[in-house]
Amino acid sequence: MAKFELKLPKMGESVAEATITNWLKEVGDTIEADEAVLEIATDKVDSEVPSEVDGVLVEKLFNEDDVVQVGQTIAIIETEGGEGAQSSEETTEEVPSEEIQEAVAEAEKRVEEAKEISVTDFSESDRFYSPLVKNIAKEEGISFEELEGIKGTGKDGRVTKNDILDYVENRSSRPAPVAAGKEQKPAAAPQPSKAPVSVNGEDEIIEMSRMGKMIAHHMVESVQTSAHVQSFIEVDVTNIWNWRKKNKDAFEKREGEKLTFTPIFMEAVAKSIKDFPMINISVDGDKIIKRKNINLGMAAALPDGNLIVPVIKNADQLNLVGMAKAVNDLANRARLNKLKPDDIQGGTYTVTNVGTFGSIMGTPIINQPQVGILALGAIRKVPAVIETPEGDFIGIRYKMFLSHSYDHRVVNGALGGQFVQRVAKYLESFDKNRDL
Repeated sequence: MAKFELKLPKMGESVAEATITNWLKEVGDTIEADEAVLEIATDKVDSEVPSEVDGVLVEKLFNEDDVVQVGQTIAIIETEGGEGAQSSEETTEEVPSEEIQEAVAEAEKRVEEAKEISVTDFSESDRFYSPLVKNIAKEEGISFEELEGIKGTGKDGRVTKNDILDYVENRSSRPAPVAAGKEQKPAAAPQPSKAPVSVNGEDEIIEMSRMGKMIAHHMVESVQTSAHVQSFIEVDVTNIWNWRKKNKDAFEKREGEKLTFTPIFMEAVAKSIKDFPMINISVDGDKIIKRKNINLGMAAALPDGNLIVPVIKNADQLNLVGMAKAVNDLANRARLNKLKPDDIQGGTYTVTNVGTFGSIMGTPIINQPQVGILALGAIRKVPAVIETPEGDFIGIRYKMFLSHSYDHRVVNGALGGQFVQRVAKYLESFDKNRDL
């Protein structure tokens, strides 16, 4: 028999941890290669972790709702044969028996530590603490009150390993706590008062979903981070409307997919970003990161009513057919909950279609760490003044509003306005005789 360490796989460039939401297998269960062992959730997407080997699950090193770092061992699977312990990153290399024993001993140590931590579980707290943080607090003699007072820099304000180690390192320089019978909790920063919520017997209390909580957190964080400002422009898309109407049936027959307006808009946005590359940036403290690739996020609705933003990678390198296929693929997989973690990573600019819900314009919130987001309003048939060499006249045109939200810390009004104006120019100059 050999032991195989199932590790949390990499799930994108900016994803460092995940929460275990559900164990699909229990200790003693037989597992086949590529069979899902557990379900995990990041702040972007839910996913499954499959086994890379056939065997029997002998140890689970974390419980549901625990936060696990990428690369950490989350389970031990016993396999047939004596080729030695393997990790998910080294499944073909033989490992000496001494290392097998060390790996098993380390796993047993972690299980025992988890059991010890459960004794001091900080159950009185409303905050989440990972097993590692709890164990460090226990070993360093950090009280419940002290732990509660540590400012967290992790997701949702969680206390990370670095936070608690920094606290321990600087603990001696802090004023000694004074209290009768127990240590005094460090003074917390003043929090804005919240309006009381009155609930009566006829009201229904609904628990926010996990994704709903994360979306709420990210929206508030974005508003607190970026100085939001908006520019609006009305666009005549009559040529696009007529061209699509003429070509959509032939496109569907030839490509087996529908031709929507979205890829046309995405193409115009990608061209405009090439013209104004300082829209394709991120802010890191006092530094600006100018992105090389143009990766367009596309807000899409999920079956539960929440929104997710899959990303079209290198959008400027796609022709209209390629853009249409990318848009349809991501939208379909979003509706079916089949997006992969990499599908929602690496976005540099986002487009959202508020017109889907009948809105003529909107003021979208920036998708951090990007600095801009464009909202597409509903296309409407309206009377308009048409200028011709023979004079002006009133005609029926198809028009829409573009709403550009941008981060005024780094994007001034001139750049923000010129960018959305350039998008409008590309749309209005669309060639109505264009070939697919």
